[in-house]
Amino acid sequence: MATVGMRLVEGLAARGVDLVFGIPGVHTVGLYRGLAGSAVRHVTARHEQGAAFMADGYARVTGRPGVAFVITGPGLTNALTAMAQARADSVPMLVVSGVNRRSSLGQGFGLLHELPDQAGMVGALCPTLRVTAPDMLGPVLDRAFALMLGARPGPVHIEVPTDVMALEAAALPPALPRAIRTPDAAAVADAAGLLNRAQRVVILAGGGAKAAAEPLRALTQALDAPVVQTVNARGVMFGHALGVPASPSLEAVRALIAGADQVLAVGTELGPTDYDMYMRGGFPDLSGMIRVDVCAEQLARHPAALRIQADAGLTLQALVQAVDMRQADGPVRAEAARVAARAELAGLHPAMQAQLEIVEAIRDALPGAILVGDSTQPVYAANLFYDHDRAGGWFNAATGFGALGFGPGAAIGAALGAPGTPVVCLIGDGGLQFSAAELRTARDEALPITFIVWNNNGYREIAEAMSGAGAQVIGCDPSPLSLAPFAQACGLPFASLLPDVDALRAALHPPHTGPRLIELRAP
Repeated sequence: MATVGMRLVEGLAARGVDLVFGIPGVHTVGLYRGLAGSAVRHVTARHEQGAAFMADGYARVTGRPGVAFVITGPGLTNALTAMAQARADSVPMLVVSGVNRRSSLGQGFGLLHELPDQAGMVGALCPTLRVTAPDMLGPVLDRAFALMLGARPGPVHIEVPTDVMALEAAALPPALPRAIRTPDAAAVADAAGLLNRAQRVVILAGGGAKAAAEPLRALTQALDAPVVQTVNARGVMFGHALGVPASPSLEAVRALIAGADQVLAVGTELGPTDYDMYMRGGFPDLSGMIRVDVCAEQLARHPAALRIQADAGLTLQALVQAVDMRQADGPVRAEAARVAARAELAGLHPAMQAQLEIVEAIRDALPGAILVGDSTQPVYAANLFYDHDRAGGWFNAATGFGALGFGPGAAIGAALGAPGTPVVCLIGDGGLQFSAAELRTARDEALPITFIVWNNNGYREIAEAMSGAGAQVIGCDPSPLSLAPFAQACGLPFASLLPDVDALRAALHPPHTGPRLIELRAP
């Protein structure tokens, strides 16, 4: 007999899912029964938050939803932080959990893992769907994938009562095809008219454009327009004369935008952690911009001269065909912005330039690698100014929701999503202690991940912020792990270095086929 739990796994496989991250429990036995003999492989995390971070990293690299199986109650509450990070960064993630038997819901019987209203709790964060009968499973899966992929990506939760998991279920109908929103031809023509009349176009590219590097480059060359890339778009213009891989929070980049006579914003929410991270205000007026986004709610949040609700790649392709080619001073404006932004970065904090050089040394030593960051000082520096050599290959939790402990799990998901690709997890000694156990998952899976720990003996970024605000520094000095015995306990090769770029390059050669740990002892 095929049960609901078995059919659910079949339905995931039919929708392209090949990996599930999770930790089994008594409330998900019915789901795990479906994994036996399935094409869907299970990867065991050490904590449900880590499992969901793995799903996040996998989704960012593949463009397909990352999936996590978690138990009712604490398993789901543990995963909520990772789900919130995925929501902030528009990452498609499906979290499937159990829930207690249907007759008990809302009754307060005190059952194992009981919550007063599990769906209500999750529903404040993201869409939540419940399967209460076998014939609901197919429609619920279709709805979940449409929510994750049909508009703005993000997390979706499905809960299956324990008494429903074991019910007999018929084979599911074929999955609905993915709907891709195409741009309106009249809107494209209007946008092309505005762009053709402008002489100093600037393009703002966000994470929604990271899968559209080719048409973005074609359009920017046609318009001779500099492209400012937010954190999640870094890599789409690597090494290009028109690329500006710098934060719009920097005054040099704001000056470039202010000097434009037309701004085209593609796949960016224009959020403050990218555009005003120092909360200074004074951002240039964008009310005359052309804005492209797949999400109607996003488009409505800022004034614009023209809004196009459509897939970024399809819209950019259409615009390439519609605009007039021109030659202007785009490379000159882009170079001036890059030079000024780099100088501004060096002036913000004496150590930032050295921290950025560490990140650039990693990139140069491991070409084409995926760099996954946690909230740590070199990552903050690189978010302000850094050009990565792989589109979608630089991402971290130091923007948006800002969850500490993101790095190890997300790096594991990334490595599994891009087999054979070197992956680097750059994390602080404080952040590592949020999710240190996940390094054993990397060992279990024999993944080519280099975990680089920026060891500044505490939460130095927070300590400097407290000191800068005139507050007494409290709680910022947790003792770090002794990393040599920790690496040995995890079964990882280990090296401890001063943050010298030459020493780091040497330590990274040759690329390692399995996981390893490198400590950088911050001054």
